[in-house]
Amino acid sequence: MLSSIDLAIIVLYLVGVVIFGIRIAGKQHSTSDYFMGSRELPWWAICFSIVATETSTLTIIGIPAVAYAGTWTFLQLTIGYLLGRSLVGWILLPKYYSGEVGTAYRFLGERFGHRLQSTASATFLVTRLLADGVRLFATAIPVKMIFTSLGFDFGYPVIILGIGVLTALYTYFGGLKAVVWMDVVQMGLYVFGAAVTMVIIGSSLDLRAATAMLGEAGKLNVFDMTTNGGRILSEPYVFVTSVIGGAVFSMASHGTDQLIVQRLLACGSLNDARKALLGSALVVMIQFIAFLGVGSLLWAYYGGASPEAMGLTRADEIFPRFIIEGLPVGLTGILIAGILAAAMSTLSSSLNALASSSVLDLFGKRLSVLSDAERLRISRRLTLVWALVFVGFATLFEDQQNPVVELGLSIASFTYGALLGGFALGLWNSRANETDAIAAFVVSVLTMVVLIFGIPGIWMAPSVAWPWYTAIGTLVAVATGSSLALRHS
Repeated sequence: MLSSIDLAIIVLYLVGVVIFGIRIAGKQHSTSDYFMGSRELPWWAICFSIVATETSTLTIIGIPAVAYAGTWTFLQLTIGYLLGRSLVGWILLPKYYSGEVGTAYRFLGERFGHRLQSTASATFLVTRLLADGVRLFATAIPVKMIFTSLGFDFGYPVIILGIGVLTALYTYFGGLKAVVWMDVVQMGLYVFGAAVTMVIIGSSLDLRAATAMLGEAGKLNVFDMTTNGGRILSEPYVFVTSVIGGAVFSMASHGTDQLIVQRLLACGSLNDARKALLGSALVVMIQFIAFLGVGSLLWAYYGGASPEAMGLTRADEIFPRFIIEGLPVGLTGILIAGILAAAMSTLSSSLNALASSSVLDLFGKRLSVLSDAERLRISRRLTLVWALVFVGFATLFEDQQNPVVELGLSIASFTYGALLGGFALGLWNSRANETDAIAAFVVSVLTMVVLIFGIPGIWMAPSVAWPWYTAIGTLVAVATGSSLALRHS
């Protein structure tokens, strides 16, 4: 049962988040202020903002669920993440900083034409809605458990709407500057919560016996060096799959996704952007270790019981249950507030990125004749529109049973290949034109649809692990575009 003190902490924190987010941003006078933070944000704040945005609630409840149900092989992905971000730092970032670029897709527009820029931007919008719709739903899981413990039977849609409204408030007024500084605050809060949780669980266990039990069950395995071809293609956490797939995925997510690129462009210089990017990879690795540790300790704490045996419907509910039942008064409220703040920060990041892509990529030419004040007003209105759309998308994932972190990553992988392939084609094939690139983009997306879902009644989709989605999509896009470009020789 949640105490009145915990509930008070949660309410005060939510109100404080909105007020602080609005006040710290100051006044916004132009779309550059609103979407780029006037390029005055320090690199370390951008670094923490990237980490908070990409992990957020999915990390807090999803990674412990992965460790509880499996092993630590998820950590292998971080090796690929570091490799992929290094390549982005030295290949793509210089292109972005070579001119006045406001979005990740402006490069495609300059290289191929506005049609491809609009296509890439529209793809980003849909992908972000789906992927962060999962994140928003993930936040509703512990919140619903809280209300249930208090005797209120609110459904997921009501909870999702409430979170969306609060988030839209400070994003509407504060822009990217508010988003980034709130990211820094919420990251500190949920990392603190994870550390305290590990101490509390550990103090209730015989750590030597618990470690031995985890080791005997194979729960602490980090590396899976299997080289069997079938497993490499079908198992997401085999070493080869994790490193290669993680590297390509990270290149796409941190080099072509406006959600992250927007932050990197808000740095004062290329060198600062590189420090923020590479630093984020190291911080993510530390975070994954912390939350995998939470999941392993929970497995020992509950004696390896299945979620069903504990009266739960999914592994993602295990950590929220411990937060409510196992933490002392006060700490429960702080950690739940951290979960909510993490989700609100991630959602606010997406809202700001979606609005920026809409204004600068989709409607850029039409809005260019307007004054800064008029474009800022439209940008804020679009933020509200995207907030409502997000709420609708988040309710689509209520019946999914796999861990939400894997669901979010697999959705993001769905179109990343086409995006990264378009960038690769533009960088390395000088003969490819806009028609070639658009065709490659479409073929890549359609290939992924068939690969993932198959063709009903004709062809059954093969079992391919999600880390390969981006790599396959990228190869298809580059091969298609390069083949079509041969016509111009």
